[in-house]
Amino acid sequence: MERDALKKLEEWKSSSSRKPLVIRGARQVGKTWLMKEFGRRQYEQTVYVNFEKSKRLHTLFEGDLDVKRILTGLQVESGVTIRPENTLIIFDEIQEVPQAITALKYFNEDAPEYHILVAGSLMGMAVHAGISFPVGKVMFMELYPMTYREFLLAAGERELIHLLREEDWGLIRAFKEKFIERLRQYYFVGGMPEAVQTFVEDRNFREVREIQRGILDTYELDFSKHAPVRLLPRIRMAWNAIPAQLAKENRKFIYGLIKKGARAKDYELAISWMEDCGQVHKVNRISKPAIPLKAYEDAYAFKLFLVDVGLLGAMGDLDAGTLLEGNAVFSEFKGALTEQYVFQQLISQRSFVIKYWSSERATAEVDFVLQYGGSIIPIEVKAEENLKAKSLKIYKEKFHPPLALRFSMSDYREQEWLVNVPLYGIGNVEELLQRVKRS
Repeated sequence: MERDALKKLEEWKSSSSRKPLVIRGARQVGKTWLMKEFGRRQYEQTVYVNFEKSKRLHTLFEGDLDVKRILTGLQVESGVTIRPENTLIIFDEIQEVPQAITALKYFNEDAPEYHILVAGSLMGMAVHAGISFPVGKVMFMELYPMTYREFLLAAGERELIHLLREEDWGLIRAFKEKFIERLRQYYFVGGMPEAVQTFVEDRNFREVREIQRGILDTYELDFSKHAPVRLLPRIRMAWNAIPAQLAKENRKFIYGLIKKGARAKDYELAISWMEDCGQVHKVNRISKPAIPLKAYEDAYAFKLFLVDVGLLGAMGDLDAGTLLEGNAVFSEFKGALTEQYVFQQLISQRSFVIKYWSSERATAEVDFVLQYGGSIIPIEVKAEENLKAKSLKIYKEKFHPPLALRFSMSDYREQEWLVNVPLYGIGNVEELLQRVKRS
């Protein structure tokens, strides 16, 4: 498999200001594979430490955090002579040893020549955040599930990716059905690497679904392991309510759907725990599309998206037949899968601040509003080819945006201030915006 994040790691390796790099992301998004694969490709040797399995190394960080002492211990354990010019050091499941997190500070200050990658449970690291987390002494990189383009590459569709990168919309239109077929598959499989690998090797949708259910079980175990006992029931209730929340016509999170009479103060902390895990993402409403969007954010109105579209389908018990026959998949859950898919592709591009807008009385809503550089771009998501855009027109009349995007099943076309992008072309958003700016 190929991941775009490998290029980011190459940039980190060659950076003159390189610091230990913490790779953040939900469980099962591929952090361990990414670090090991990067070591295999870019270094002569790799020292890999999994603190969940290597209990003996816990004692290495119990006393003096002298870098030379730690390196000696790592060499004894691994049998590898660690040289900064040819060795990658990987600390995995680092949340199991809080003092190892603290030690990153001393690697940065006293031995910056060493190349160190770090990963672990987001929730576990959040729990230990008070234990001298080395703020300013490490760098961070977010890792998300595989994008639609990465899925295409894993499925051997290099030619389709080439068409998308070249923005050859005429040829893309000619092969539209092929893009749509792969998109249906992506809605079911999602971007969790194990699920993608299983699909690519066996095309066994039942096995893919079992893998997804296993991942969901792992997530719930994480709640049990790290969350306070008193909070567990609320976390589980909020977690299990997400498919119903996204299936509403208006996807604003409603506490009353979790439990009759539920209030924000009862579940805010539970939702924060899920965010700390990386298992959900909160997209807040803005009252006004102006820079910075954060200044116009409504803290009490938000949508909650899952980490992965395939996991959303698994939580909703959608079967393969429903998702893979015809185009019904794109409007399933009242378009919830499509909005989840769009969000997932946008957040993986890392260049956007993502919010949404609705009028005060919620009579109009724009699905997403992006802040990109100095621009604000409204986005409408259409699950089918019905392109009536009442809410977007209201937004246009009120705020006069120079450019808006619509993602739908329709072909690419530019119409004055509105650009329609097919759902399978979302990976082009940043390039498209740059091109429009230049023109």
